[in-house]
Amino acid sequence: MATRPVDFRKGVDGLAAVVKEHLLADPFSGTIFVFRAKRADRLKLIMWDGTGLCLFAKRLEQGTFRWPKIEDGVVRLTPSQLAALIEGLDWVRVRAVEVRVPRATQ
Repeated sequence: MATRPVDFRKGVDGLAAVVKEHLLADPFSGTIFVFRAKRADRLKLIMWDGTGLCLFAKRLEQGTFRWPKIEDGVVRLTPSQLAALIEGLDWVRVRAVEVRVPRATQ
Protein backbone atom coordinates (compact mmCIF):
# COMPACT_ATOMS: atom_id res chain seq x y z
CA MET A 1 0.00 0.00 0.00
CA ALA A 2 1.44 3.37 -1.01
CA THR A 3 0.99 5.79 1.87
CA ARG A 4 0.92 8.95 -0.26
CA PRO A 5 -2.13 9.73 -2.42
CA VAL A 6 -1.64 9.48 -6.20
CA ASP A 7 -3.17 11.34 -9.12
CA PHE A 8 -6.26 9.26 -9.86
CA ARG A 9 -6.20 10.19 -13.52
CA LYS A 10 -3.39 7.63 -13.80
CA GLY A 11 -4.31 4.31 -15.37
CA VAL A 12 -2.59 0.97 -15.08
CA ASP A 13 0.57 2.10 -16.92
CA GLY A 14 0.91 5.28 -14.85
CA LEU A 15 0.46 3.37 -11.61
CA ALA A 16 2.97 0.73 -12.73
CA ALA A 17 5.44 3.59 -13.27
CA VAL A 18 4.75 4.84 -9.71
CA VAL A 19 5.45 1.33 -8.39
CA LYS A 20 8.74 1.19 -10.25
CA GLU A 21 9.99 4.76 -9.72
CA HIS A 22 8.65 5.74 -6.30
CA LEU A 23 8.03 2.48 -4.47
CA LEU A 24 11.16 0.88 -6.00
CA ALA A 25 9.31 -2.36 -6.64
CA ASP A 26 8.52 -4.54 -9.63
CA PRO A 27 4.92 -4.08 -10.84
CA PHE A 28 5.19 -7.47 -12.61
CA SER A 29 6.06 -9.42 -9.44
CA GLY A 30 2.52 -10.60 -8.65
CA THR A 31 2.30 -8.34 -5.60
CA ILE A 32 -0.91 -6.33 -5.24
CA PHE A 33 -0.17 -2.59 -5.07
CA VAL A 34 -2.80 -0.33 -3.50
CA PHE A 35 -3.17 3.43 -4.06
CA ARG A 36 -5.60 6.00 -2.72
CA ALA A 37 -7.00 9.27 -3.98
CA LYS A 38 -6.40 12.52 -2.13
CA ARG A 39 -9.88 12.47 -0.52
CA ALA A 40 -9.41 8.81 0.54
CA ASP A 41 -12.84 7.85 -0.79
CA ARG A 42 -11.37 5.99 -3.78
CA LEU A 43 -8.68 3.37 -4.18
CA LYS A 44 -7.01 1.55 -7.05
CA LEU A 45 -5.14 -1.74 -7.02
CA ILE A 46 -2.84 -3.08 -9.70
CA MET A 47 -1.35 -6.54 -9.99
CA TRP A 48 0.27 -8.79 -12.56
CA ASP A 49 -1.73 -12.02 -13.06
CA GLY A 50 0.81 -13.73 -15.29
CA THR A 51 -0.75 -12.54 -18.55
CA GLY A 52 -1.14 -8.80 -18.00
CA LEU A 53 -1.50 -5.98 -15.50
CA CYS A 54 -4.92 -5.83 -13.84
CA LEU A 55 -6.54 -2.66 -12.49
CA PHE A 56 -9.22 -2.68 -9.81
CA ALA A 57 -10.92 0.53 -8.65
CA LYS A 58 -13.42 1.22 -5.88
CA ARG A 59 -15.22 4.36 -4.74
CA LEU A 60 -17.04 4.47 -1.42
CA GLU A 61 -20.45 6.10 -1.57
CA GLN A 62 -20.08 7.28 2.04
CA GLY A 63 -17.06 7.67 4.29
CA THR A 64 -13.38 7.18 3.54
CA PHE A 65 -10.89 4.35 3.48
CA ARG A 66 -8.77 3.99 6.62
CA TRP A 67 -5.22 4.93 5.68
CA PRO A 68 -1.93 5.22 7.55
CA LYS A 69 -0.29 8.59 8.15
CA ILE A 70 0.70 10.23 4.88
CA GLU A 71 4.45 9.99 4.46
CA ASP A 72 6.85 8.43 2.00
CA GLY A 73 6.87 4.69 2.05
CA VAL A 74 4.72 1.61 1.91
CA VAL A 75 2.70 -0.50 4.31
CA ARG A 76 2.45 -4.25 3.89
CA LEU A 77 -0.95 -5.81 4.50
CA THR A 78 -1.99 -9.36 5.21
CA PRO A 79 -4.64 -10.85 2.89
CA SER A 80 -7.24 -10.32 5.65
CA GLN A 81 -6.23 -6.68 6.11
CA LEU A 82 -6.45 -6.10 2.35
CA ALA A 83 -9.94 -7.62 2.26
CA ALA A 84 -11.02 -5.38 5.16
CA LEU A 85 -9.56 -2.30 3.44
CA ILE A 86 -11.43 -3.04 0.20
CA GLU A 87 -14.65 -3.48 2.19
CA GLY A 88 -14.12 -0.03 3.72
CA LEU A 89 -13.47 -1.46 7.19
CA ASP A 90 -10.76 -0.50 9.68
CA TRP A 91 -8.04 -2.89 8.48
CA VAL A 92 -5.74 -1.85 11.34
CA ARG A 93 -7.94 -3.79 13.77
CA VAL A 94 -7.57 -7.03 11.80
CA ARG A 95 -4.99 -9.18 13.54
CA ALA A 96 -3.83 -12.73 13.10
CA VAL A 97 -4.88 -15.05 15.88
CA GLU A 98 -2.24 -17.39 17.23
CA VAL A 99 -3.60 -20.91 17.33
CA ARG A 100 -1.89 -23.41 19.56
CA VAL A 101 -2.26 -27.01 18.54
CA PRO A 102 -2.14 -29.34 21.52
CA ARG A 103 0.62 -31.89 21.39
CA ALA A 104 -0.40 -35.48 21.12
CA THR A 105 0.48 -37.41 24.26
CA GLN A 106 2.03 -40.79 23.92
